[in-house]
Amino acid sequence: MTNPSTLYRGGVLHCPAEPSATALLVRDGRIAWLGADAEAPSADRVVELDGALVTPAFVDAHVHATDTGLALSGLDLSGVRSAGELLDAVSAFAVGLPGDAVVLGHGWDESTWVTPVVPDAAAVDRAAGGRRVYLSQASIHSALVSAALLAACPEVSSVAGYDPSGWLRRDAHHVVRAAAFGSVTRAQRVAAQRRALGHAASLGIAAVHECGGPGISDEEDFTGLLGISGAGVPEVYGYWGELLGAAKARELGAVGAGGDLFADGALGSRTAHVSAAYLDGEPGACGHGYVSAEQVRDHLLDCAAHGMQGGFHAIGDAAIGTVLAGFAAAAEKVGTERLRAARHRVEHAEIMSKRLIAGFVEFGIVASMQPAFDRLWGGAGRMYESRLGLSRSLESNPMGAMHGVGVALAFGSDSPVTPLDPWGSVRAAAAHHNPSQRMSVRAAFAAHTRGGWRAVHLDSEGVLALGAPATFAVWDAPAGVDRGLPVVLAADPELRGPDDPTPLPVCRATVLRGDVIYQEGSS
Repeated sequence: MTNPSTLYRGGVLHCPAEPSATALLVRDGRIAWLGADAEAPSADRVVELDGALVTPAFVDAHVHATDTGLALSGLDLSGVRSAGELLDAVSAFAVGLPGDAVVLGHGWDESTWVTPVVPDAAAVDRAAGGRRVYLSQASIHSALVSAALLAACPEVSSVAGYDPSGWLRRDAHHVVRAAAFGSVTRAQRVAAQRRALGHAASLGIAAVHECGGPGISDEEDFTGLLGISGAGVPEVYGYWGELLGAAKARELGAVGAGGDLFADGALGSRTAHVSAAYLDGEPGACGHGYVSAEQVRDHLLDCAAHGMQGGFHAIGDAAIGTVLAGFAAAAEKVGTERLRAARHRVEHAEIMSKRLIAGFVEFGIVASMQPAFDRLWGGAGRMYESRLGLSRSLESNPMGAMHGVGVALAFGSDSPVTPLDPWGSVRAAAAHHNPSQRMSVRAAFAAHTRGGWRAVHLDSEGVLALGAPATFAVWDAPAGVDRGLPVVLAADPELRGPDDPTPLPVCRATVLRGDVIYQEGSS
């Protein structure tokens, strides 16, 4: 029996193949017709668009759903600008909590503070009234914890990355993170996942790529999230980041054995593996590489043996160089074309060079990138400059250069590292701090829509076309529409950048394979 059909009419459609289309018909989850209102066929139901913009829905190619949901309902520290403000926020949040409660907070970024001095564990302890406290830095590769949480994890003092100040990195961070999140019940995790996915849908996102793995999310958390994929919420495509874990990834229902399989850490915590020392760290410190080229090779061969897509988290140029050396070694075993066909991924790819970009082209690597990283931390006077110097910072996140030579891009947020904000990411890519790295709005939009589908080998998705899945979003575009896409950049070039005042589109509805998963005004 045919399902009821729905005609959406009276809109502005981003449909390059049918540029004059103002209406579309949805039947059985697919676009059954496209054209002008006057030529529209009859339908069981009609939705009046009233001039709204209709585009393919977004895909966020790198998220952590449980962490995102917990951050949305927990202590948000992204706005604090000093140690005192951080402690005040912890104190206010802790008031009224049971004495045995664990305070979970996220988002502080000392690089945005006038005086980037982080409070110590004892000060956090006092602010929280002696409670256990875990406060992840914006990168989620380090955290500030209270003395009470350190005392609850006595083994952490002998682990790499431990610091008695309470600001922990590397393996020590993993220890306290596991202890803190162990206090979150399964019911709270499920609620957090649904909240994160519901929030994504309200922003016009119809699919997300969840990056899980040991130390990031346990197997039950990961499979539970995959179990609710598309059930009134965006679809979830999972990546399980465990070295030589292709069989495990397949068993868990993942589409790939990659994602946050760490080749290094993060720039915010100075653990990204870079080729030249950090300017604001210990003398000579270049971060940490977590895998060897041989391990990369063996992981890719394991993926090939199981028919799985692979990939790595790699931020610094030294780490990316190690990953590419592993690709070259794997190519000697299985051939370059087989590697290219798999569309293996590298997450983040922040510090690149022409040589490294050429490696991405050679091996057909998908670059899963986050334009908000440049928006928040690029340019003069920001974190990248502090860590690397201005010249190297302006070479970071080279999305424009990579797009220009044909590297496949899939954009996302790494939420909760940066917020779910797809139009903001499109604007960030088009207004990169380095003008030579800017992309057109059209190209950036494609990377955040079709690019995400292609990254999971669904090449026919992410377009408004006859016969394509009816997956789209309906928008109010307050600044107007230009050739089927909203205006997201100020007319005055001097205003373009992180603080561009141009209002971004607001989502009215998100439709996934014909089903409405978000409707403005609905609960």
